[in-house]
Amino acid sequence: MGKITVTKTKLDGVVIIEPKVFNDNRGYFFESYSKRDMEEEGLFYDFVQDNHSFSKGSGVFRGIHCQAGDSVQAKLVRCEVGAVIDFAVDLRKDSPTFKQWVSVELNEDNHRQFLIPRGFGHAFFTLTDEVMFLYKADNFYDYDADRSINYADAEIALDFDAYQSFGIDINNLILSDKDKNAPFLEDSDVAFFVKS
Repeated sequence: MGKITVTKTKLDGVVIIEPKVFNDNRGYFFESYSKRDMEEEGLFYDFVQDNHSFSKGSGVFRGIHCQAGDSVQAKLVRCEVGAVIDFAVDLRKDSPTFKQWVSVELNEDNHRQFLIPRGFGHAFFTLTDEVMFLYKADNFYDYDADRSINYADAEIALDFDAYQSFGIDINNLILSDKDKNAPFLEDSDVAFFVKS
């Protein structure tokens, strides 16, 4: 039982994970997390905290979030109810893909998970009226290390136009005050580097 399919992205270490799903007339079952299966795929993480967020309304945008310094986190994220477009942004200043990003649709039907290593920013926006979003982190939340990068940062240039077909009004995203007022990358103190 178990086993996962891992798909690499253009960003080193950022991968899409798909579990094996067992369906029958009662519904379905799958292992949502297996340390053994991840390690068999070369993914070695020690997750210490689970988080659960609920978003009400399509067009909710959360991000671009990370934690600074020694509190940096890797995340394994998934969408349990509804659907989102999820983003990973490379914030490692000496990386060949610095400021580049990848996205994936996570939803309640595809059961995909997105693995975002340390040194990356994370964001998502909702495609459905109700979204339950779950993620594992390999470091504890630290209020003083909490950082946001402005979603409209031109250097990062998230391509929202590609998602117009989902009926989201990009000019009217639903944002927290923290995310509305987040600094641009050049004005932030986020300074990650590739681990040698």
